[in-house]
Amino acid sequence: MLNQGLPHLQKIGAMSSLKKLSLRNCGLNDSEFLNQGVCKLKQLQELDISYNDISGGLPSCLANMTSFQSLDLSSNNFVGNISLYPFKRLTNLEYLDFSYNLFQIPISLDPFFNHSKLKHFKSRDNNEIYGEKTEQNLTPMFQLETLSIDGYACNETFPKFLYYQHNLRVASLQSLKLRGRFPYWLLENNTKLEKLYLKNNSLSGPLQLPLHSHLNLSFLDISDNLFHGIIPLDIGTHLSRLELVDLSKNDFNGSIPSSFRNMSLLQILDLSNNDISGSLPSDFSCSNMIGVYLSRNQLQGSLEDAFFDCLQLVVLDLSHNNMTGSIPSWFERFYQLGYMILGHNNIEGEIPIQLCNLTQLSLIDLSHNNLSGHIPPCLRSTSNFASLSLSSGEEIEFTTKRNIYSYQTSMLDYFSGIDLSCNKLIGQIPIQIGYLNEIHVLNLSHNNLNGKIPASFSNLSQIESLDLSHNNLQGNIHSQLTELDFLEVFNVSCNDLSGKTPEKVKQFATFDESSYRDNPLLCGWPLQKDCATMESSPSISRNSNDTEESNCFIDMEGFYVSFGVAYVMVLLTIAGVLFINPYWRQVWFYFVEVSIDKCYYFLIDNLGCLSKFKLF
Repeated sequence: MLNQGLPHLQKIGAMSSLKKLSLRNCGLNDSEFLNQGVCKLKQLQELDISYNDISGGLPSCLANMTSFQSLDLSSNNFVGNISLYPFKRLTNLEYLDFSYNLFQIPISLDPFFNHSKLKHFKSRDNNEIYGEKTEQNLTPMFQLETLSIDGYACNETFPKFLYYQHNLRVASLQSLKLRGRFPYWLLENNTKLEKLYLKNNSLSGPLQLPLHSHLNLSFLDISDNLFHGIIPLDIGTHLSRLELVDLSKNDFNGSIPSSFRNMSLLQILDLSNNDISGSLPSDFSCSNMIGVYLSRNQLQGSLEDAFFDCLQLVVLDLSHNNMTGSIPSWFERFYQLGYMILGHNNIEGEIPIQLCNLTQLSLIDLSHNNLSGHIPPCLRSTSNFASLSLSSGEEIEFTTKRNIYSYQTSMLDYFSGIDLSCNKLIGQIPIQIGYLNEIHVLNLSHNNLNGKIPASFSNLSQIESLDLSHNNLQGNIHSQLTELDFLEVFNVSCNDLSGKTPEKVKQFATFDESSYRDNPLLCGWPLQKDCATMESSPSISRNSNDTEESNCFIDMEGFYVSFGVAYVMVLLTIAGVLFINPYWRQVWFYFVEVSIDKCYYFLIDNLGCLSKFKLF
């Protein structure tokens, strides 16, 4: 398309009155059509050539396109320093988008200071943002409404021109290594500001709020910085219109401010990866809340009274805290809950059967707790789930394929899993779990499960990681499991399985001995035990008593003899040392004398107290 269409594009220059031209996502890879076609359109006001594969520099003829009001060059491979291109003549520009190219762009935006009509400037990712050694102390003529500068940079302070901006609605300055304190002045100077993104910089100090309440700010993301101290107690009063609050990956401490209850529009709250302590607030105004991310803090207390009214909740991530108590049965109220991440806490009790009513569950992580009882047979996990309507990159950690991965919620639309590992669950694995044919990860390891591996597991057609290790499972490994084409991790080690390992076919040809170790009656490749040899040896009974004896057998007679000999040897060694060495003999007698005195006075001091107790 691109090569065949190029001659036709060169004829565009004949359309002298053309004002708007969009060649978005047309597969173009040559900028020659700009020289021979587009640059002849002197009345052209809007040009969109985004999402192509055009490389090289911009043609100089663009300097003559003085009617340009909107120019979108995003998502190409353009190169060069913006300061060297003739943009200074294009003073009618209102919209500029350089995102996803290979430009060098000064963070001061000096080449555009005379563009009085400029309102929207975007440069996201890939471009190199650099700070000038001596930034000009000039006031720009423009008043931006949208400023988005993200990418590779090495800067230290906020660009000075921001102090003179008063019409900003969206300000995004991410991944620029900016230093200094939180720019509360940006909020004070821009009362219309709706979205502020300062993610992944080097900002530090406390979070300082503006003097007066800001009634328009709806998105605040200052994650992945060096902020510390407590979260301001009046944050919910000063910024009551927030819909998204992301303070994650900082060093905030203290408790969660109660003023969050004033944020009646709040939909996403991310305070993860901080040092926040205390209990969960019980008076959240969370009728609109869809995402709560509080993982990797020092939170404690029970879940019983928290988030009771959050009926729209989609994500609940409280992992890696010190939560106690049980999982409330009223969690069934979260009928839209898709991700329930409660792993690495001290939660106890049984898994409520009411969780089976949560038909939208996609990820369930209850690992590393003290849960007991049986696995509810109706527990489900589905990947038919829609992503959050609001997202600024919130992540969920989930263990799969023996590794912990961070998934953005927008990437989990087609991923599902259940992790109940490292608990105290008992009983047999419900056969119903084998019919979760959309599940990708199932981890039931490090529990006290018994019985057989359900034959229904052969229906887990999408499974990628299956870990049943460190349980008391018995019986054979079903040969039908070899039909699981996507299985990359399989672990049934440390059980009481018997019989022959699955054939060395498909995915099972990649599993080594670690997948099967410590199953005394299991034989076949890749184990060192030959099944023919085991069959010719005397049969071993596998009833409960014999199993206990085979696993825990001790030669008691030999134990008593060895213990007696060791005890006598220790006594003789001590006596020999005391006989030969007068110094240690003196220390020993002194120790005995002091011990006798202490026991004597202890009895004298406590006989009076003991005499007060009467025998009934």
